Amino acid sequence: MTRRYRVLAWTTAATTFLLIVLGTVVRVTGSGMGCGDDWPVCHGRLIPPLSDTATFIEWNHRLLAAIVSVLVALLAAVTWLERRGAGSGERPVPGRAGYVALGLLVLQVLLGAVTVKLELPPWTVILHLGTAMVLLATLLVAASGRSTPASRTGLVAAALGLVTVLFGALTANLGAATACVGFPLCNEQLVPAGNYLQHIHWTHRLLAYGLFVYLIVWALRARGRGPLLVLGLAVLQVVIAAIMVLHGVPAPLQVVHAAVGTAVWVGLVLVAL
Repeated sequence: MTRRYRVLAWTTAATTFLLIVLGTVVRVTGSGMGCGDDWPVCHGRLIPPLSDTATFIEWNHRLLAAIVSVLVALLAAVTWLERRGAGSGERPVPGRAGYVALGLLVLQVLLGAVTVKLELPPWTVILHLGTAMVLLATLLVAASGRSTPASRTGLVAAALGLVTVLFGALTANLGAATACVGFPLCNEQLVPAGNYLQHIHWTHRLLAYGLFVYLIVWALRARGRGPLLVLGLAVLQVVIAAIMVLHGVPAPLQVVHAAVGTAVWVGLVLVAL
């Protein structure tokens, strides 16, 4: 595996991370339809007038998505070149993660188009985010150069982290973010007696609490730097979540919450490897 491959893989992963965070900005600012229902153009143009805030945000989100697409395609091409040019085995050969990333990218692009054409139904938005998270994980696998299977403990933590993220997306996109007032309980109840929005929000919190406890046990048993760093990110995420809920879920904190949550996901994947 050459240095150019690793640099490209890490760059693509970092850009994908930024794209996920910018996607949260699109959601919290209500800019998802900032380009109307046109796709891939914006209001019928490649570069529309950007005086409208929603159009500006959504168009930049699409621009960054296009950059990620080019990077992923390049990574797949370099993967093919390096695997094809491997000879005596004097240097490590990239795995097939670059090919998997390209397949996930195609799926992600199609989901993005469907999401816009159907005017942002929650199920497509959540699938779109889930695919982005799996794509990010695949790029991290490519960048790390690991070919050995992940540890069972790490896989469980990563799976729990992904489910927690997706329930967080469900909570946000169904308007359930404010369904539970107070922290750590939901409306001062261990089992909320309200509507289904409270149950969805509470399920997200229970998953987050479960992941937090799991990370504590993992860090104590592993006694390594990696699990401790992920646990530190999880502590930060819980603090941000508490402040966010207690202050009425302001938009800036929603973005920070999503960014740190994605960072936790990155940490889980890397430590699992």
